[in-house]
Amino acid sequence: MRGKKQKEPVGMNPAEIFAALALLEKERGIPQTFMMEKIIQAITTAYKRDHDGVENVIVDVDEEHQTLKMFVQKNVVDEEDYVDPANEMTLAEAKALSAKYEIGDIVNIPVDNTEFGRIAAGNGKQVIIQGLREAERGMVYDEFNSKQHEILTGVVTRIDPRNGNVSLRIGTGTESTEALLMSGEQVPGEEMAEGMHVKVYVVDVRRSTRGPQILISRTHPGLVKRLFELEVPEIYDGTVEVKSIAREAGSRTKMAVWSNDENVDPIGACVGPKGQRVANIVDELRGEKIDIIKYSEDPAAFIAAALAPADVVDVWMADEGKACRVIVPDDQLSLAIGKEGQNARLAARLTGYKIDIKPQSYKDPEEGLDEDNVEILDEVTE
Repeated sequence: MRGKKQKEPVGMNPAEIFAALALLEKERGIPQTFMMEKIIQAITTAYKRDHDGVENVIVDVDEEHQTLKMFVQKNVVDEEDYVDPANEMTLAEAKALSAKYEIGDIVNIPVDNTEFGRIAAGNGKQVIIQGLREAERGMVYDEFNSKQHEILTGVVTRIDPRNGNVSLRIGTGTESTEALLMSGEQVPGEEMAEGMHVKVYVVDVRRSTRGPQILISRTHPGLVKRLFELEVPEIYDGTVEVKSIAREAGSRTKMAVWSNDENVDPIGACVGPKGQRVANIVDELRGEKIDIIKYSEDPAAFIAAALAPADVVDVWMADEGKACRVIVPDDQLSLAIGKEGQNARLAARLTGYKIDIKPQSYKDPEEGLDEDNVEILDEVTE
């Protein structure tokens, strides 16, 4: 004989809530305290919404006995001052509960268990779901915020035909998120396709109501630096240091390196056996040329090296300011300036100096050099 179906209990079972929060902490790493705070906040908000004028509502959490109790707090006032029934009670009313109460005391009035259960049932589940989403977004933010200025690999999920922006899925499982590679952060001429794995540089991570917003780039100089760190052990362990990088994405990069060990050649370490290390990075950057030069604390030597592959005859430094004139062989003037001024422009960015390039035949030993008489090719080097 079939028994009668039991009615579902009204409200919620606090023990079940504690068990659910413990499971979430264990499986997803979401702290129980975080979730409990969200539940308490929603329950108290719901109670105040249903009871106009009530200001002070507290929830007592007893983790040891796994119980939740709600109280409305009221101030004990004199009869003649009694004007707010929602938040005040007379001394006579307070004395009826306990003789110990006096004017000025705060009395905790227990909320009826049935009403408390109804409020909890109406809000608890939604709170847990919402709190879970917020916690997961927070965890995703923390995860990716720790990876600022690092390289991540994403999978192309969508390409917007209107503006060329590319959506990437970065990460796996619950710690994955969507990131947008704006068209302006893509390497000119580089083609993307859905399903393609792409390495990107994390420029910044910001919080938003829809989850973490990850700003990524394929054109940032930091991408080249991180690729060399992955490829060159000497850079990763600090033996070789990348001093500066100047990049025009998709075309050319100049990188200045320095060795903290006199027995280690910084350029050789970056190039690798048979040029394999730099070749791997060039492949990743779809053929972008990379000039690796040796950094020098002597500005003249550094500037001369930065203008490679052109040879430099002499460098005259300005008496004031970061400017110089560089003398090159007549037949290497165009090489030093580069196509559309690119070589000189990158050298200027790399060194931080404005560079005026002149052929050797122009050199005038009697001419001094200072900020007033340096002819700076701003349109080339800036």
